[in-house]
Amino acid sequence: MVNETVPRQATRKEVFAVVLGAAIEFFDFSAYATFAVMIGNAFFPSDNAFVSLMLSVSVFGIGFVVRPLGAIFIGSYADRVGRKPAMLLTMLFMTIGTGGLVFLPSYATLGLAAPILLVVLRMLQGLAWGGEAGPATTFIMEAAPQGKRAFYTSWQIVAQGLAGISAGVIGFALTQLLTPEQLAGWGWRIPFAFGLLVLPMAIYLRRNLNETFNVEENTVATSTRSLLTEVFSKYRRLVLLGIFILCGSTITQYFLNYMTTYALSELHFAPGMAMVSTILIGVCVVVFSLVGGWMADRFGRKFTIIVPRLILLLLLLPGLEIINTFPTPAVFFSVITLFAALQCISGSGVLVALCENFPRYIRSTGFSIAYAFGITLFGGTAQIVFSWLIKATGNPVSPGYYLIAANILCLISVALLRERPRASRPVTLKPLVNR
Repeated sequence: MVNETVPRQATRKEVFAVVLGAAIEFFDFSAYATFAVMIGNAFFPSDNAFVSLMLSVSVFGIGFVVRPLGAIFIGSYADRVGRKPAMLLTMLFMTIGTGGLVFLPSYATLGLAAPILLVVLRMLQGLAWGGEAGPATTFIMEAAPQGKRAFYTSWQIVAQGLAGISAGVIGFALTQLLTPEQLAGWGWRIPFAFGLLVLPMAIYLRRNLNETFNVEENTVATSTRSLLTEVFSKYRRLVLLGIFILCGSTITQYFLNYMTTYALSELHFAPGMAMVSTILIGVCVVVFSLVGGWMADRFGRKFTIIVPRLILLLLLLPGLEIINTFPTPAVFFSVITLFAALQCISGSGVLVALCENFPRYIRSTGFSIAYAFGITLFGGTAQIVFSWLIKATGNPVSPGYYLIAANILCLISVALLRERPRASRPVTLKPLVNR
C-alpha cells in the first residue's frame, strides 16, 4: 500500500493555467472539425465532394492513433517526474503542430507532400493531447478542495466548451467577413493562428504551477515499464471499464462536434448558420459540465452518469427524426441543446469517477491509458462512421443507431464500476509545498 499525501488546494490562477492549456489543445481539434470541409478541399482536392470530406475526417482520425503513445510516455512521465513537467511537454508539442497548420502550403503548392505533412502534424498534435489528459485532469482533481473533486474536474470539460465557443465564434466571423473563395483558400488557417498566439501565455502560466505530486511517494513504480506493469497487472479491469464507459460519452460528444458538418451537408444550412451550432454546443458544454460536476459531488458519480444518459438514450432517434422532418434552425438548435445538456451533465461524472479510482502513484498513467484508448477507438473513428453511415444508408438518422449502441455499452460498464465514497480522502501526512 502506497501512502498518499493530500496536496494543498489549487489557486484560481493555477486552475486557470491548466484549463487554458487544455482549452487551446481542444480548440485545435474543434477548429479542425469545424473547418473539415475547407481543409479537405485544400489538401485533398477531388471532383467528388464526399471523397474530399472523407479524406479530411480520416486525417482528423489519424491524430487519434498516436494518442495512446502520448498517454503511455507522457502520462507515465507525470507519475515519475510530476504533473507540471508533463503538462509543459505537451504544450511544446502542440506549439509545433499548431504552427505547422498555420504555415503548411496546400496541395496546389506542394502536391502530394502537403497531405503527407498534414498527417505528420496531426500525429504530433495527437501525441500532445494523448499526454495532456492524464496530467491535467489528475492535477486539478488532486488539488481540489474536499467535497468538490467532481466540480473542479469538470473544468477540464469546460475547457472543451470554451474551445468550441472560440472555434465557432471565429468560424462564424470568418463566414461573414470573407468570401467563400477566401475562406477555402486561406481563411480556415486563421483559427489556428489565434491558437498559436495564445500558446505562449499558457506555457508561461504552467511554468509557475506548484506541483501536486510528490515523486518520493512513488516507490512501487519508478520507470515507464514498471508503471505499465503495475497498471495492467492490478488495474486492467478498471482500464477496460474506462474504455467502454468512454465509448458512449466520446461518440456522443463527437457527434455533437460533427453537427456543423451535418448542418452543412445534410440540412443544407448556410455556412454562417451552421457555425452557430458550434458556438451553441460550446455554451452547453461550459454550463452543463459545471452542473454535472456539482451534481456528481452532491448526488454521487454513478447517479449523475446514468440518469442523464438514460434520458439521452431514449431521445436520440426521435430527436434526429424531428431535425430531419423539420430542418429549421430553431428545431435543430433546440434538439442539439437538449442532447448537449444531457451529454455534458453525464460526462462530468465520468471523468472524476475514472480518475479517482486509480491510486495516486499510478493515477496519471492509468487514467491516461484508459482515456486515450477510449478516445482513439471511438472518438477518432466517429466522424468517419457518421459520414459513412449516412452515405451507405441514405438515411441522415442512421448515426442515431450507432449512438444508441455506444451508450448502452457505456451504461453497462458504469454499472460495473466501483464508486468511491464521496467523503473519502486519504489522511493528511504532510503538505507538498509551502504556500
